[in-house]
Amino acid sequence: MAGLPSDAVAIAAAVRADPHAAPTVVARSLARIAAVDPTLRAFLTIDERGASRAARAIAAAPPPQGARGRLAGVPVAIKDLTDTAGLRTTYGSEHYAEHVPRYDDLVVARLRAAGAVVVGKTMTPEFGFGAICGNRLGGPTCNPFDPTLTSSGSSGGSAAAVAAGMVPIAHGTDFGGSVRTPASFCGVLALRPTPGRIPNPRRALAYDMLSTHGVLARTVDDLALAYDVLAGPDPLDPLSLQAPSTVSPDVTTRPLRIAATPDFGIAPVAREVRSAFDRAVAGVGTQLGPVVPGCPDCTGAIEAFHALRPPLIHAAYAVLYAADPQRLTPTVRWWIERGAQARASDWLAAEATRTTLVRRFVEFFRDCDVLLAPAAALLPWSNDQPDVIAIDDTPMPTLVDYLAVTFVVSLVGCPVVTLPATLERGLPVGVQLIGAPGRDLDLLAIARRFERDAGWRFIASALAGDRGGGR
Repeated sequence: MAGLPSDAVAIAAAVRADPHAAPTVVARSLARIAAVDPTLRAFLTIDERGASRAARAIAAAPPPQGARGRLAGVPVAIKDLTDTAGLRTTYGSEHYAEHVPRYDDLVVARLRAAGAVVVGKTMTPEFGFGAICGNRLGGPTCNPFDPTLTSSGSSGGSAAAVAAGMVPIAHGTDFGGSVRTPASFCGVLALRPTPGRIPNPRRALAYDMLSTHGVLARTVDDLALAYDVLAGPDPLDPLSLQAPSTVSPDVTTRPLRIAATPDFGIAPVAREVRSAFDRAVAGVGTQLGPVVPGCPDCTGAIEAFHALRPPLIHAAYAVLYAADPQRLTPTVRWWIERGAQARASDWLAAEATRTTLVRRFVEFFRDCDVLLAPAAALLPWSNDQPDVIAIDDTPMPTLVDYLAVTFVVSLVGCPVVTLPATLERGLPVGVQLIGAPGRDLDLLAIARRFERDAGWRFIASALAGDRGGGR
């Protein structure tokens, strides 16, 4: 196993050059899972047999050199909200404890078509709703920097799996911050794309853009490779049919127009996170461009999110609530009950507010290349605390207000790359790099510059072992 690379770009290149390396790469990933996951509990289901079979198939029939070999032999993990054919998919719920889908979700199909090997399903709170990453079937997932602390919900299993070197790339989903907060807590990178860039043809409401698929990795190049594989239109997802993103010719070389905000003027953010964010931003340096304070006017964003999210959850899960509410976790019940109280007039008013916010952000990015903001409002807390009820001793009005620093971006549909920027009390602190809607490739190019020139890159924990670099 010695000598094999640990990042996805290099693994795929090595397997394309020598397909017989695929079984060794996958065996290494499975061995790492066996060694570390009993501590972290990042996986709910591990597919050792299926992954080994897929790796042997690559060795027997070498992958092509073109698009279908872009992820040749790369072990990947799939968040357990997303269907995998023949592999248990529980959505983190007792209602689906033994559910085995017949078909892959499109994102899984695209990963497999590019040569990736699915090694298992990562932990999630029930249906993705919860501040810590656990459910009644397993978990909670622990933080690689301190196993007494949380990896955060709801893609915390995927973030921990990447951080600990179990896989180089993991799939996630993001509604209010579910790839960004775990990435910040675990010292890894994450991408939440412009809604529709990674299609979701099975979304119940085709024009709903609050939730997206996302990716977690250790390098920007690996994020970009996964995005390249996953992005592209699908006729069943109308959001995916927009014009594809292209890279601006000078974004990789000229000084950047950088803005920064610790809170969008509205979000609760802990004092120690603000301090860490200020230090990180101050260290960006003149090689990237001056950083100026500022952000769009976000008045009404919190109220709009509160009005829009509960009805979506109620519509999706009210049937399960009616059948047996006690089989649902308290957090899911809380959301469904709030959704039952929603009024059409509140929904329409929230959509009007969102429209105003989107237009403000579009205007803001006419004079700005990237907006920086914290990727989490607080540092990791104990896994014994299921919800965030206060920040700096200030009570949170609801279970979701601690996510305001990330869900503002979900509302307006901007692409976001989260980069680890610094440490506070020995724990990683991530920063959101926010780009203009639809400018995903520009944002990835900008993120490469921050990774290289500002040193905002993967931060290795003690559990990372020899699986990559970092600080």
